[in-house]
Amino acid sequence: MFATTLDASRVDAALLVLRVVFGLFLAYHGYNKVAKGISGTEGWFRSIGFRWPGVQARLAAATEMGAGVAFALGLFTPFAAAAIIGVMIVAIVVAHWKVGFFVFLPNQGWEYCASIAVVAWAVAAVGPAGYSLDHVLSLDDTFLGSGWWGAAIAAGLGIGGAVVQLLVCYRPAPAAASTT
Repeated sequence: MFATTLDASRVDAALLVLRVVFGLFLAYHGYNKVAKGISGTEGWFRSIGFRWPGVQARLAAATEMGAGVAFALGLFTPFAAAAIIGVMIVAIVVAHWKVGFFVFLPNQGWEYCASIAVVAWAVAAVGPAGYSLDHVLSLDDTFLGSGWWGAAIAAGLGIGGAVVQLLVCYRPAPAAASTT
C-alpha cells in the first residue's frame, strides 16, 4: 500500500541531499573562478560588458562559494537561495539567453541556470528541513522557516539583486548591424 503522508525523516534526508549537492556544485563553481585564476574570469566579464570586471569576478566567486556553502548547510536558507537565484538570473541574461534553451547547445543555453534557480526557490519555499543549521539554531521557527516567507525572500531578493546588478554593472556592446 502507498503511504498517504510523507515520513518527515525521508523529507529531511531528501532535502539534505538536494541542498548539499546543489550547494557544493555552486560553491565549487565559484572556487573554480579563483583557483583557475581570477584574471581569466575578469577578462571574460570585461568581454561580455561588465563594468568593474575585477570587482564583479571576485563578487561572483565569493557569492557562489558563500551561498553554495550556506545552502548546503541549510544556513539562512532563503538568503542563500536568493543569492543563488540572483547569480543564475545574471548568468542567464548576460551569457545564456541568446544561445537558446538547451544546455547542450554551443556556449550552453539557459536551461541549467534556470533549473538551479528553481531548485533554490523550491528549497526556500519548503524550508531546509530538519537536517539543517537553520533547524539546529531554531531559525526555521522564524521567517526563515518553510512557507511563503522563505519563498518571497528568495524570489524578491534574488530577482531584485539581479536587476540592480544588471542595471548598475552591465553594459554590453551594441549589437552589430546586419548587412543583409
